[in-house]
Amino acid sequence: MAQREINQEKLCCSICLDLLKDPVTIPCGHNYCMSCIKSHWDQDDQRRIHSCPQCRQDFIPRPVLVKNTMLADLVEDLKKTGPQAAPADHCYAGTDDVACDVCTGRKLKALKSCLQCQVSYCEQHLQPHYESSAFEKHKLVHPSKKLQENICSCHDEVMKIFCRTDQQCICYLCSMDEHKGHDIVSAAAERGERQRDLKLNQQKIQQRIQDREEVVKVLQQEVVAINGSADKAVRDSEKIFTELISLIEKKSSDAKQQIRSQQKTEVSQVKELEEKLGKEITELRKKDDELEQLSLTEDHIQFLHNYPSLSNLTDSSVSPKINIRPLRYFEDVVAAVSEARDKLQDILREEWTKISRTVADVDVLLPQAEPETRAGFLKYSHEITLDPNTANTCLLLSEGNRKVTVTLEEQLDSSHPDRFTNWLQVLSRGCLMRRCYWEVERSGLQVSVAVTDMDISKTGVESLFGNNEQSWTLACFNKSYEFRHDGTSTVISGPQSSRVGVYLDHSAGVLSFYSVAETMTLLHRVQTTFTQPLFAGLGFVGSGSTAELCELK
Repeated sequence: MAQREINQEKLCCSICLDLLKDPVTIPCGHNYCMSCIKSHWDQDDQRRIHSCPQCRQDFIPRPVLVKNTMLADLVEDLKKTGPQAAPADHCYAGTDDVACDVCTGRKLKALKSCLQCQVSYCEQHLQPHYESSAFEKHKLVHPSKKLQENICSCHDEVMKIFCRTDQQCICYLCSMDEHKGHDIVSAAAERGERQRDLKLNQQKIQQRIQDREEVVKVLQQEVVAINGSADKAVRDSEKIFTELISLIEKKSSDAKQQIRSQQKTEVSQVKELEEKLGKEITELRKKDDELEQLSLTEDHIQFLHNYPSLSNLTDSSVSPKINIRPLRYFEDVVAAVSEARDKLQDILREEWTKISRTVADVDVLLPQAEPETRAGFLKYSHEITLDPNTANTCLLLSEGNRKVTVTLEEQLDSSHPDRFTNWLQVLSRGCLMRRCYWEVERSGLQVSVAVTDMDISKTGVESLFGNNEQSWTLACFNKSYEFRHDGTSTVISGPQSSRVGVYLDHSAGVLSFYSVAETMTLLHRVQTTFTQPLFAGLGFVGSGSTAELCELK
Protein backbone atom coordinates (compact mmCIF):
# COMPACT_ATOMS: atom_id res chain seq x y z
CA MET A 1 0.00 0.00 0.00
CA ALA A 2 2.80 2.42 0.86
CA GLN A 3 4.54 1.65 -2.43
CA ARG A 4 1.35 2.27 -4.40
CA GLU A 5 0.89 5.65 -2.69
CA ILE A 6 4.45 6.63 -3.62
CA ASN A 7 3.95 5.59 -7.21
CA GLN A 8 0.66 7.46 -7.40
CA GLU A 9 2.31 10.64 -6.14
CA LYS A 10 5.03 10.31 -8.76
CA LEU A 11 2.43 9.84 -11.47
CA CYS A 12 0.36 12.91 -10.59
CA CYS A 13 0.35 16.10 -12.64
CA SER A 14 1.70 18.99 -10.54
CA ILE A 15 -0.77 21.33 -12.26
CA CYS A 16 -4.10 19.53 -11.81
CA LEU A 17 -2.82 17.20 -9.03
CA ASP A 18 -4.68 14.28 -10.62
CA LEU A 19 -3.18 11.19 -12.27
CA LEU A 20 -1.52 12.05 -15.55
CA LYS A 21 -3.75 12.06 -18.61
CA ASP A 22 -1.90 11.71 -21.92
CA PRO A 23 1.39 12.30 -20.06
CA VAL A 24 4.15 14.32 -21.71
CA THR A 25 7.71 14.97 -20.62
CA ILE A 26 9.09 18.45 -21.29
CA PRO A 27 12.84 19.14 -21.88
CA CYS A 28 13.63 19.77 -18.19
CA GLY A 29 12.36 16.27 -17.35
CA HIS A 30 9.14 17.14 -15.51
CA ASN A 31 5.90 15.40 -16.49
CA TYR A 32 2.44 16.91 -17.01
CA CYS A 33 -0.91 16.13 -18.55
CA MET A 34 -0.77 17.24 -22.16
CA SER A 35 -3.86 19.45 -21.77
CA CYS A 36 -2.54 21.00 -18.53
CA ILE A 37 0.86 22.05 -19.88
CA LYS A 38 -0.70 23.27 -23.13
CA SER A 39 -3.14 25.50 -21.21
CA HIS A 40 -0.29 26.77 -19.04
CA TRP A 41 1.88 27.63 -22.03
CA ASP A 42 -1.02 29.20 -23.90
CA GLN A 43 -1.01 31.84 -21.17
CA ASP A 44 2.72 32.44 -21.77
CA ASP A 45 2.39 32.89 -25.56
CA GLN A 46 2.29 36.67 -25.25
CA ARG A 47 5.72 36.71 -23.61
CA ARG A 48 7.04 34.16 -26.16
CA ILE A 49 8.89 32.51 -23.29
CA HIS A 50 7.57 29.23 -21.95
CA SER A 51 8.72 27.90 -18.60
CA CYS A 52 8.29 24.83 -16.42
CA PRO A 53 5.71 25.40 -13.66
CA GLN A 54 7.94 23.54 -11.19
CA CYS A 55 11.56 24.53 -11.86
CA ARG A 56 10.77 27.73 -13.82
CA GLN A 57 13.26 26.81 -16.58
CA ASP A 58 12.54 28.81 -19.73
CA PHE A 59 12.24 27.31 -23.22
CA ILE A 60 12.58 29.19 -26.50
CA PRO A 61 10.89 28.30 -28.79
CA ARG A 62 7.84 26.49 -27.37
CA PRO A 63 8.69 22.75 -27.12
CA VAL A 64 6.77 20.25 -29.21
CA LEU A 65 4.76 17.92 -26.96
CA VAL A 66 4.79 14.14 -27.52
CA LYS A 67 2.87 11.59 -25.45
CA ASN A 68 5.08 9.52 -23.12
CA THR A 69 3.72 6.02 -23.71
CA MET A 70 5.67 4.44 -20.82
CA LEU A 71 4.15 6.83 -18.30
CA ALA A 72 0.73 6.28 -19.87
CA ASP A 73 1.08 2.52 -19.33
CA LEU A 74 2.17 3.00 -15.69
CA VAL A 75 -0.84 5.21 -15.07
CA GLU A 76 -3.16 2.56 -16.51
CA ASP A 77 -1.54 -0.11 -14.30
CA LEU A 78 -1.99 2.09 -11.22
CA LYS A 79 -5.66 2.62 -12.00
CA LYS A 80 -6.14 -1.17 -12.06
CA THR A 81 -4.37 -1.82 -8.74
CA GLY A 82 -6.38 0.60 -6.55
CA PRO A 83 -8.45 3.76 -6.34
CA GLN A 84 -6.74 7.07 -6.86
CA ALA A 85 -6.77 9.46 -3.94
CA ALA A 86 -8.13 12.92 -4.53
CA PRO A 87 -7.31 15.94 -2.47
CA ALA A 88 -9.68 16.57 0.39
CA ASP A 89 -12.38 19.14 -0.27
CA HIS A 90 -11.03 21.42 2.43
CA CYS A 91 -7.81 21.83 0.38
CA TYR A 92 -9.66 23.48 -2.51
CA ALA A 93 -9.81 27.28 -2.60
CA GLY A 94 -13.11 28.88 -1.62
CA THR A 95 -14.46 32.33 -2.43
CA ASP A 96 -12.54 34.00 0.38
CA ASP A 97 -9.34 31.97 -0.04
CA VAL A 98 -6.24 32.79 -2.08
CA ALA A 99 -6.08 30.25 -4.90
CA CYS A 100 -2.94 28.71 -6.34
CA ASP A 101 -2.04 30.54 -9.57
CA VAL A 102 -0.46 27.40 -11.09
CA CYS A 103 -3.34 24.94 -10.59
CA THR A 104 -5.69 24.44 -13.55
CA GLY A 105 -9.27 23.31 -13.27
CA ARG A 106 -10.39 23.34 -9.65
CA LYS A 107 -7.69 25.30 -7.85
CA LEU A 108 -6.23 24.44 -4.43
CA LYS A 109 -5.68 26.87 -1.58
CA ALA A 110 -2.40 28.75 -1.77
CA LEU A 111 0.04 28.01 1.05
CA LYS A 112 2.41 30.90 0.31
CA SER A 113 2.78 33.85 -2.06
CA CYS A 114 6.15 34.71 -3.56
CA LEU A 115 6.93 38.43 -3.72
CA GLN A 116 9.62 37.81 -6.32
CA CYS A 117 7.53 35.63 -8.64
CA GLN A 118 4.33 37.55 -7.85
CA VAL A 119 2.61 34.16 -7.79
CA SER A 120 0.69 32.26 -5.10
CA TYR A 121 1.44 28.53 -4.74
CA CYS A 122 -0.32 25.56 -3.17
CA GLU A 123 1.76 23.07 -1.19
CA GLN A 124 2.52 20.95 -4.24
CA HIS A 125 3.57 23.81 -6.51
CA LEU A 126 5.55 25.47 -3.75
CA GLN A 127 8.04 22.59 -3.44
CA PRO A 128 10.52 23.95 -6.03
CA HIS A 129 10.98 27.03 -3.86
CA TYR A 130 12.12 24.75 -1.05
CA GLU A 131 14.11 22.31 -3.18
CA SER A 132 15.90 24.48 -5.76
CA SER A 133 18.69 26.91 -4.89
CA ALA A 134 17.41 29.17 -7.69
CA PHE A 135 14.57 30.27 -5.41
CA GLU A 136 16.46 30.64 -2.12
CA LYS A 137 16.43 34.46 -2.30
CA HIS A 138 12.72 34.60 -3.06
CA LYS A 139 10.57 36.13 -0.29
CA LEU A 140 7.65 33.90 0.72
CA VAL A 141 4.76 35.47 2.64
CA HIS A 142 1.29 34.45 3.73
CA PRO A 143 -1.06 34.03 0.77
CA SER A 144 -2.20 37.41 -0.57
CA LYS A 145 -4.66 38.53 -3.21
CA LYS A 146 -2.89 41.90 -3.46
CA LEU A 147 0.40 40.83 -4.99
CA GLN A 148 -0.19 43.11 -7.95
CA GLU A 149 -0.03 46.09 -5.59
CA ASN A 150 3.68 45.29 -5.15
CA ILE A 151 4.32 45.84 -8.87
CA CYS A 152 5.11 49.31 -10.21
CA SER A 153 2.38 50.29 -12.66
CA CYS A 154 4.86 52.32 -14.73
CA HIS A 155 7.79 49.89 -15.06
CA ASP A 156 6.22 46.50 -14.20
CA GLU A 157 8.95 45.98 -11.59
CA VAL A 158 8.69 44.89 -7.96
CA MET A 159 8.61 47.92 -5.65
CA LYS A 160 11.28 47.61 -2.95
CA ILE A 161 12.01 51.30 -2.29
CA PHE A 162 10.11 53.96 -0.32
CA CYS A 163 10.19 57.64 -1.29
CA ARG A 164 9.90 59.71 1.87
CA THR A 165 9.53 62.90 -0.15
CA ASP A 166 6.35 61.69 -1.87
CA GLN A 167 5.41 59.14 0.79
CA GLN A 168 4.96 56.25 -1.62
CA CYS A 169 6.50 52.91 -2.61
CA ILE A 170 8.50 52.88 -5.85
CA CYS A 171 10.69 50.53 -7.89
CA TYR A 172 14.39 51.03 -8.58
CA LEU A 173 13.64 52.50 -12.03
CA CYS A 174 11.37 55.13 -10.42
CA SER A 175 14.25 56.14 -8.13
CA MET A 176 16.35 56.97 -11.20
CA ASP A 177 13.53 58.71 -13.05
CA GLU A 178 10.75 60.92 -11.59
CA HIS A 179 11.94 60.36 -7.97
CA LYS A 180 15.57 61.16 -8.69
CA GLY A 181 17.08 63.31 -5.92
CA HIS A 182 14.28 62.50 -3.47
CA ASP A 183 14.78 61.18 0.04
CA ILE A 184 14.53 57.45 -0.62
CA VAL A 185 15.21 54.43 1.59
CA SER A 186 14.59 50.73 1.32
CA ALA A 187 11.07 49.58 2.10
CA ALA A 188 12.54 47.45 4.90
CA ALA A 189 14.19 50.51 6.52
CA GLU A 190 10.98 52.55 6.33
CA ARG A 191 9.07 49.58 7.73
CA GLY A 192 11.46 49.54 10.69
CA GLU A 193 10.83 53.23 11.39
CA ARG A 194 7.09 52.88 11.14
CA GLN A 195 7.19 49.68 13.17
CA ARG A 196 8.51 51.72 16.09
CA ASP A 197 5.71 54.27 15.59
CA LEU A 198 3.26 51.38 15.42
CA LYS A 199 4.51 50.11 18.77
CA LEU A 200 3.99 53.54 20.33
CA ASN A 201 0.52 53.76 18.83
CA GLN A 202 -0.25 50.31 20.15
CA GLN A 203 0.87 51.40 23.61
CA LYS A 204 -1.38 54.47 23.38
CA ILE A 205 -4.31 52.37 22.21
CA GLN A 206 -3.73 49.80 24.94
CA GLN A 207 -3.50 52.57 27.52
CA ARG A 208 -6.68 54.11 26.14
CA ILE A 209 -8.38 50.72 26.31
CA GLN A 210 -7.21 50.39 29.91
CA ASP A 211 -8.50 53.89 30.73
CA ARG A 212 -11.87 53.15 29.16
CA GLU A 213 -12.07 49.80 30.92
CA GLU A 214 -11.45 51.62 34.20
CA VAL A 215 -14.25 54.03 33.30
CA VAL A 216 -16.54 51.12 32.45
CA LYS A 217 -15.62 49.50 35.77
CA VAL A 218 -16.44 52.74 37.60
CA LEU A 219 -19.76 52.97 35.77
CA GLN A 220 -20.57 49.35 36.56
CA GLN A 221 -19.74 49.95 40.21
CA GLU A 222 -21.89 53.07 40.08
CA VAL A 223 -24.82 51.05 38.72
CA VAL A 224 -24.40 48.44 41.48
CA ALA A 225 -24.16 51.17 44.13
CA ILE A 226 -27.19 53.05 42.76
CA ASN A 227 -29.28 49.87 42.54
CA GLY A 228 -28.26 48.75 46.03
CA SER A 229 -28.88 52.17 47.57
CA ALA A 230 -32.23 52.54 45.77
CA ASP A 231 -33.38 49.05 46.81
CA LYS A 232 -32.47 49.75 50.45
CA ALA A 233 -34.21 53.14 50.32
CA VAL A 234 -37.36 51.49 48.92
CA ARG A 235 -37.32 48.84 51.65
CA ASP A 236 -36.71 51.37 54.43
CA SER A 237 -39.32 53.77 53.04
CA GLU A 238 -41.89 51.01 52.76
CA LYS A 239 -41.18 50.04 56.36
CA ILE A 240 -41.56 53.64 57.56
CA PHE A 241 -44.75 54.21 55.58
CA THR A 242 -46.10 50.88 56.84
CA GLU A 243 -45.40 52.04 60.39
CA LEU A 244 -47.04 55.38 59.62
CA ILE A 245 -50.10 53.67 58.12
CA SER A 246 -50.23 51.33 61.12
CA LEU A 247 -50.09 54.33 63.46
CA ILE A 248 -52.92 56.07 61.57
CA GLU A 249 -54.99 52.87 61.58
CA LYS A 250 -54.43 52.56 65.35
CA LYS A 251 -55.46 56.16 65.93
CA SER A 252 -58.49 55.58 63.74
CA SER A 253 -59.38 52.52 65.84
CA ASP A 254 -58.86 54.51 69.07
CA ALA A 255 -61.10 57.32 67.85
CA LYS A 256 -63.79 54.84 66.83
CA GLN A 257 -63.55 53.11 70.22
CA GLN A 258 -63.81 56.41 72.11
CA ILE A 259 -66.83 57.48 70.08
CA ARG A 260 -68.56 54.14 70.68
CA SER A 261 -67.73 54.27 74.38
CA GLN A 262 -69.18 57.75 74.73
CA GLN A 263 -72.17 56.65 72.66
CA LYS A 264 -72.77 53.73 75.05
CA THR A 265 -72.51 55.99 78.12
CA GLU A 266 -74.87 58.57 76.71
CA VAL A 267 -77.41 55.98 75.57
CA SER A 268 -77.23 54.22 78.97
CA GLN A 269 -78.01 57.46 80.81
CA VAL A 270 -80.92 58.20 78.49
CA LYS A 271 -82.29 54.66 78.93
CA GLU A 272 -82.02 54.92 82.70
CA LEU A 273 -83.92 58.20 82.73
CA GLU A 274 -86.46 56.79 80.31
CA GLU A 275 -87.04 53.82 82.64
CA LYS A 276 -87.57 56.07 85.69
CA LEU A 277 -90.03 58.21 83.77
CA GLY A 278 -91.87 55.09 82.66
CA LYS A 279 -92.32 53.93 86.26
CA GLU A 280 -93.57 57.37 87.32
CA ILE A 281 -96.04 57.42 84.44
CA THR A 282 -97.35 54.01 85.55
CA GLU A 283 -97.82 55.23 89.15
CA LEU A 284 -99.49 58.44 87.99
CA ARG A 285 -101.94 56.51 85.83
CA LYS A 286 -102.78 54.25 88.79
CA LYS A 287 -103.38 57.35 90.93
CA ASP A 288 -105.52 58.83 88.16
CA ASP A 289 -107.66 55.67 88.07
CA GLU A 290 -108.14 55.76 91.84
CA LEU A 291 -109.18 59.43 91.72
CA GLU A 292 -111.58 58.61 88.90
CA GLN A 293 -113.16 55.90 91.05
CA LEU A 294 -113.35 58.28 94.00
CA SER A 295 -115.11 60.88 91.89
CA LEU A 296 -117.81 58.33 91.04
CA THR A 297 -118.50 57.43 94.71
CA GLU A 298 -122.01 58.43 95.76
CA ASP A 299 -121.32 58.13 99.47
CA HIS A 300 -120.31 61.58 100.60
CA ILE A 301 -118.86 60.35 103.85
CA GLN A 302 -116.71 57.75 102.01
CA PHE A 303 -115.55 60.37 99.51
CA LEU A 304 -114.44 62.73 102.24
CA HIS A 305 -112.83 59.94 104.16
CA ASN A 306 -110.62 58.74 101.18
CA TYR A 307 -109.94 62.04 99.46
CA PRO A 308 -107.09 63.24 101.68
CA SER A 309 -104.99 60.12 101.02
CA LEU A 310 -105.60 60.17 97.27
CA SER A 311 -105.31 63.86 96.60
CA ASN A 312 -101.83 64.33 97.97
CA LEU A 313 -99.20 63.95 95.13
CA THR A 314 -95.58 63.23 96.04
CA ASP A 315 -92.93 65.51 94.40
CA SER A 316 -91.14 63.78 91.46
CA SER A 317 -87.33 63.62 91.51
CA VAL A 318 -87.35 63.95 87.72
CA SER A 319 -88.07 67.28 86.13
CA PRO A 320 -91.08 67.08 83.92
CA LYS A 321 -89.10 69.06 81.30
CA ILE A 322 -86.15 67.22 79.67
CA ASN A 323 -83.42 69.37 78.06
CA ILE A 324 -81.91 67.37 75.16
CA ARG A 325 -78.10 67.83 75.19
CA PRO A 326 -76.67 68.95 71.82
CA LEU A 327 -74.46 66.30 70.13
CA ARG A 328 -71.39 68.52 70.24
CA TYR A 329 -69.12 65.79 71.59
CA PHE A 330 -69.24 63.73 68.42
CA GLU A 331 -68.95 66.80 66.24
CA ASP A 332 -65.91 67.89 68.25
CA VAL A 333 -64.30 64.49 67.66
CA VAL A 334 -64.88 64.77 63.91
CA ALA A 335 -63.48 68.30 63.94
CA ALA A 336 -60.40 67.13 65.88
CA VAL A 337 -59.80 64.27 63.43
CA SER A 338 -60.23 66.65 60.49
CA GLU A 339 -57.76 69.08 62.05
CA ALA A 340 -55.27 66.23 62.60
CA ARG A 341 -55.69 65.23 58.94
CA ASP A 342 -55.02 68.79 57.74
CA LYS A 343 -51.93 69.09 59.92
CA LEU A 344 -50.65 65.71 58.71
CA GLN A 345 -51.21 66.75 55.09
CA ASP A 346 -49.26 69.95 55.69
CA ILE A 347 -46.44 68.03 57.34
CA LEU A 348 -46.33 65.44 54.56
CA ARG A 349 -46.42 68.15 51.89
CA GLU A 350 -43.56 70.03 53.53
CA GLU A 351 -41.52 66.93 54.31
CA TRP A 352 -42.17 65.42 50.87
CA THR A 353 -40.48 68.42 49.27
CA LYS A 354 -37.41 67.65 51.39
CA ILE A 355 -37.63 63.96 50.50
CA SER A 356 -37.84 64.75 46.76
CA ARG A 357 -34.87 67.09 47.02
CA THR A 358 -32.90 64.48 48.92
CA VAL A 359 -33.67 61.79 46.36
CA ALA A 360 -32.57 64.13 43.58
CA ASP A 361 -29.30 64.82 45.38
CA VAL A 362 -28.64 61.10 45.79
CA ASP A 363 -28.83 60.50 42.04
CA VAL A 364 -25.40 61.87 41.08
CA LEU A 365 -26.02 61.33 37.38
CA LEU A 366 -28.82 63.94 37.26
CA PRO A 367 -28.02 67.63 36.77
CA GLN A 368 -28.29 69.64 39.97
CA ALA A 369 -28.25 73.29 40.96
CA GLU A 370 -24.78 74.67 41.61
CA PRO A 371 -24.04 75.25 45.31
CA GLU A 372 -24.13 78.85 46.56
CA THR A 373 -21.70 78.62 49.47
CA ARG A 374 -18.27 77.09 50.02
CA ALA A 375 -19.84 74.73 52.54
CA GLY A 376 -22.16 73.59 49.78
CA PHE A 377 -19.22 73.03 47.42
CA LEU A 378 -17.28 71.10 50.06
CA LYS A 379 -20.08 68.49 50.13
CA TYR A 380 -18.78 67.46 46.71
CA SER A 381 -15.07 67.66 47.54
CA HIS A 382 -13.11 65.04 45.60
CA GLU A 383 -9.65 63.77 46.56
CA ILE A 384 -7.42 64.01 43.49
CA THR A 385 -3.87 62.73 42.98
CA LEU A 386 -1.63 63.22 39.95
CA ASP A 387 -0.49 60.57 37.48
CA PRO A 388 3.34 60.48 37.23
CA ASN A 389 3.07 58.75 33.82
CA THR A 390 1.58 61.93 32.33
CA ALA A 391 3.93 64.46 33.97
CA ASN A 392 6.46 66.31 31.82
CA THR A 393 9.99 65.22 32.68
CA CYS A 394 10.77 68.64 34.22
CA LEU A 395 7.98 68.37 36.80
CA LEU A 396 8.72 67.09 40.30
CA LEU A 397 5.79 65.41 42.09
CA SER A 398 5.65 65.24 45.89
CA GLU A 399 3.24 65.16 48.85
CA GLY A 400 1.75 61.85 47.74
CA ASN A 401 1.55 63.02 44.10
CA ARG A 402 -0.58 66.04 45.06
CA LYS A 403 2.08 68.75 44.69
CA VAL A 404 4.00 69.76 41.54
CA THR A 405 7.18 71.85 41.29
CA VAL A 406 8.84 73.00 38.06
CA THR A 407 12.55 72.11 37.97
CA LEU A 408 15.33 72.60 35.44
CA GLU A 409 16.39 68.96 35.51
CA GLU A 410 14.54 65.99 34.05
CA GLN A 411 12.95 63.91 36.81
CA LEU A 412 11.27 61.07 34.91
CA ASP A 413 11.79 58.64 32.06
CA SER A 414 10.53 60.31 28.88
CA SER A 415 9.51 57.16 27.01
CA HIS A 416 6.01 56.66 28.43
CA PRO A 417 3.36 57.23 25.70
CA ASP A 418 1.06 59.19 28.06
CA ARG A 419 3.71 61.75 29.02
CA PHE A 420 3.42 65.39 27.93
CA THR A 421 6.57 66.16 25.93
CA ASN A 422 6.21 69.76 24.72
CA TRP A 423 4.57 71.48 27.70
CA LEU A 424 5.00 71.51 31.48
CA GLN A 425 1.74 69.70 32.15
CA VAL A 426 0.36 66.78 34.18
CA LEU A 427 -3.03 65.03 34.51
CA SER A 428 -4.84 63.52 37.46
CA ARG A 429 -5.01 59.80 38.14
CA GLY A 430 -8.54 58.46 37.64
CA CYS A 431 -11.39 60.06 35.76
CA LEU A 432 -14.09 62.49 36.94
CA MET A 433 -17.63 61.32 36.14
CA ARG A 434 -19.82 62.78 38.87
CA ARG A 435 -20.32 66.11 40.59
CA CYS A 436 -17.04 67.04 42.23
CA TYR A 437 -15.14 70.01 43.64
CA TRP A 438 -11.43 70.54 44.26
CA GLU A 439 -9.08 73.41 45.07
CA VAL A 440 -5.56 74.25 43.88
CA GLU A 441 -3.04 76.31 45.88
CA ARG A 442 -0.64 77.97 43.42
CA SER A 443 2.50 80.11 43.30
CA GLY A 444 4.83 81.31 40.54
CA LEU A 445 4.76 83.12 37.22
CA GLN A 446 1.84 81.23 35.63
CA VAL A 447 -0.17 78.20 36.72
CA SER A 448 -2.97 76.78 34.58
CA VAL A 449 -5.81 74.90 36.27
CA ALA A 450 -7.42 72.68 33.63
CA VAL A 451 -10.01 70.01 32.91
CA THR A 452 -9.53 67.75 29.88
CA ASP A 453 -10.81 64.51 28.40
CA MET A 454 -8.68 61.41 27.82
CA ASP A 455 -8.19 62.02 24.07
CA ILE A 456 -5.97 65.08 24.46
CA SER A 457 -2.73 64.78 22.51
CA LYS A 458 0.50 64.45 24.51
CA THR A 459 2.77 65.97 21.87
CA GLY A 460 2.83 69.02 19.64
CA VAL A 461 1.28 72.47 19.83
CA GLU A 462 -2.23 70.98 20.07
CA SER A 463 -1.36 69.31 23.40
CA LEU A 464 -1.32 72.66 25.26
CA PHE A 465 -4.21 73.00 27.71
CA GLY A 466 -6.88 75.24 26.16
CA ASN A 467 -5.38 74.97 22.68
CA ASN A 468 -7.79 72.22 21.59
CA GLU A 469 -11.42 71.07 21.83
CA GLN A 470 -10.59 68.50 24.53
CA SER A 471 -9.55 70.91 27.33
CA TRP A 472 -10.75 73.96 29.28
CA THR A 473 -8.23 75.90 31.37
CA LEU A 474 -7.96 78.94 33.64
CA ALA A 475 -4.49 80.49 33.33
CA CYS A 476 -3.60 82.27 36.59
CA PHE A 477 -1.07 85.12 36.47
CA ASN A 478 0.16 87.37 39.28
CA LYS A 479 -2.39 90.11 38.53
CA SER A 480 -4.91 88.62 36.11
CA TYR A 481 -6.71 85.53 34.81
CA GLU A 482 -7.31 84.16 31.33
CA PHE A 483 -9.73 81.44 30.21
CA ARG A 484 -8.70 79.31 27.21
CA HIS A 485 -10.52 76.72 25.10
CA ASP A 486 -10.08 75.49 21.52
CA GLY A 487 -7.36 78.07 20.86
CA THR A 488 -9.47 81.04 21.97
CA SER A 489 -8.49 83.16 24.99
CA THR A 490 -10.69 85.42 27.15
CA VAL A 491 -9.31 87.81 29.75
CA ILE A 492 -11.10 87.34 33.10
CA SER A 493 -11.39 89.97 35.82
CA GLY A 494 -11.72 88.99 39.45
CA PRO A 495 -10.11 89.18 42.89
CA GLN A 496 -6.59 87.78 43.07
CA SER A 497 -6.11 84.74 45.29
CA SER A 498 -3.49 82.02 45.56
CA ARG A 499 -6.28 79.42 45.69
CA VAL A 500 -8.57 78.41 42.82
CA GLY A 501 -11.69 76.28 43.27
CA VAL A 502 -13.02 74.09 40.46
CA TYR A 503 -16.60 72.76 40.36
CA LEU A 504 -17.60 70.12 37.79
CA ASP A 505 -21.07 68.68 37.14
CA HIS A 506 -20.33 66.20 34.34
CA SER A 507 -23.92 65.22 33.55
CA ALA A 508 -25.13 68.85 33.53
CA GLY A 509 -22.17 70.00 31.41
CA VAL A 510 -21.18 72.65 33.97
CA LEU A 511 -17.58 73.67 34.73
CA SER A 512 -16.92 76.65 37.03
CA PHE A 513 -13.72 78.30 38.27
CA TYR A 514 -13.72 80.28 41.55
CA SER A 515 -11.32 82.57 43.34
CA VAL A 516 -11.22 81.24 46.91
CA ALA A 517 -10.31 83.54 49.80
CA GLU A 518 -12.50 84.65 52.70
CA THR A 519 -15.34 84.48 50.20
CA MET A 520 -15.77 82.61 46.91
CA THR A 521 -15.98 84.64 43.70
CA LEU A 522 -17.02 83.11 40.38
CA LEU A 523 -14.36 83.78 37.75
CA HIS A 524 -15.77 81.86 34.77
CA ARG A 525 -18.48 79.27 34.10
CA VAL A 526 -18.69 76.89 31.11
CA GLN A 527 -21.97 75.34 29.94
CA THR A 528 -21.39 72.57 27.40
CA THR A 529 -21.88 68.85 26.84
CA PHE A 530 -19.19 66.48 28.10
CA THR A 531 -19.17 63.27 26.06
CA GLN A 532 -16.20 61.56 27.73
CA PRO A 533 -14.79 61.09 31.23
CA LEU A 534 -12.67 64.05 32.32
CA PHE A 535 -9.36 64.51 34.13
CA ALA A 536 -8.00 67.39 36.19
CA GLY A 537 -4.83 69.00 34.84
CA LEU A 538 -2.11 71.43 35.91
CA GLY A 539 0.13 73.43 33.58
CA PHE A 540 3.09 75.74 34.27
CA VAL A 541 5.28 78.49 32.83
CA GLY A 542 8.49 79.45 34.62
CA SER A 543 10.94 77.59 36.80
CA GLY A 544 10.04 77.31 40.46
CA SER A 545 6.27 77.53 39.92
CA THR A 546 4.29 75.18 42.15
CA ALA A 547 0.73 73.95 42.52
CA GLU A 548 -0.82 71.66 45.10
CA LEU A 549 -4.16 69.87 45.15
CA CYS A 550 -5.58 70.85 48.55
CA GLU A 551 -6.87 68.39 51.11
CA LEU A 552 -10.42 69.55 51.83
CA LYS A 553 -12.06 68.69 55.15
